Amino acid sequence: MKGSFKLGKVAGIGLFIHWTFSLLLLFIIFVNYRSGYNILQITWSIAFILSIFITVVLHELGHALAAKNYGIKTKDITLLPIGGLARLEKLPEKPIEELIVAFAGPMVNLFLALLTSFFVTVPENEELLMTQLSGGINSHNFLLNFLIVNLALAIFNLIPAFPMDGGRILRALLAFKFQRHTATKIAARIGQLLAIGFIFIGFFSNPFLIFIGIFVIMGAQMETEYTASKYLLKGYTVRDVVMKQYQTIDANQPIKRAIELLLDSQSKIFLITENSQPVGTLNRDQIIIALSEKGENTPIVNAMNKNLVFLNIETLLADIFELVYHNKSNLMLVMENNQLVGTLDTENLLEFILIKEVKQKGAYAN
Repeated sequence: MKGSFKLGKVAGIGLFIHWTFSLLLLFIIFVNYRSGYNILQITWSIAFILSIFITVVLHELGHALAAKNYGIKTKDITLLPIGGLARLEKLPEKPIEELIVAFAGPMVNLFLALLTSFFVTVPENEELLMTQLSGGINSHNFLLNFLIVNLALAIFNLIPAFPMDGGRILRALLAFKFQRHTATKIAARIGQLLAIGFIFIGFFSNPFLIFIGIFVIMGAQMETEYTASKYLLKGYTVRDVVMKQYQTIDANQPIKRAIELLLDSQSKIFLITENSQPVGTLNRDQIIIALSEKGENTPIVNAMNKNLVFLNIETLLADIFELVYHNKSNLMLVMENNQLVGTLDTENLLEFILIKEVKQKGAYAN
């Protein structure tokens, strides 16, 4: 994700933090300062935020390890102000698998809350509870706050609305009876109705609910479109979308040659060859960066992407949808019997989906 910085690895998975997470820390410091808290109290507040930071990582690891059990790898985990995001290589398709993977995150929070409860004495009534929680985070209420937040995170994530875990749990349950794309539509609509409720309540109470509502509406729409696209690709292979006409440039040519072709053709991504063999790809952004930083005479070999992605022509499009979709600025090479027969990029795949979508609507209209 753009704007993210790598912190390291956890269980072999890259851990990133988005720059906006720092805004949360600054906001906490500002609120504590405005409340008249001293340095010690502010330090306890920051320590608490960092503990939640660890909780979010563990939550996402729960998803990652559950997915790993089904042979699904996790690309990375990114921490955002609103939570974490574990990017799986692909989403589990079987309802029972998605159910377990989706449940794994909230179960981590419930486990942490249960574990913390052994070290915390919960006040007997609401008045005592509010008294203990007042005055900000301190050594006396740190664990109690930690317990409450983990319970809140579990409950929040179990709300049956995309992109929360509850939305995926609801879809998985519906998918036992309906096809996946239908289950997604139903789950998305339920989530969006809840989101409208959040927005309405937010106008009269907590404005943060408005943000949550908008977030849910957008997430549900994206999930619906994504699942619908995969459904339209069902039964089709790379052979159906392979581009047999593509532009090649020799790796030893200067960047200015790529600029000439960029301006003189429809191509935005080029296949780079050396001795007639593919050695890399070069897209428009890489051309501009190379021109800006190294000049127009720098060899293409110094600016190209050397990580080639190969696809078998008989591979099902639904199986590689995530791969192609997330390689938006790259050109993938299509192979048949160990011979290069064409290329594929995200734009071409999306055009194929659009055509199928229009044809499907036309069939219904007729």
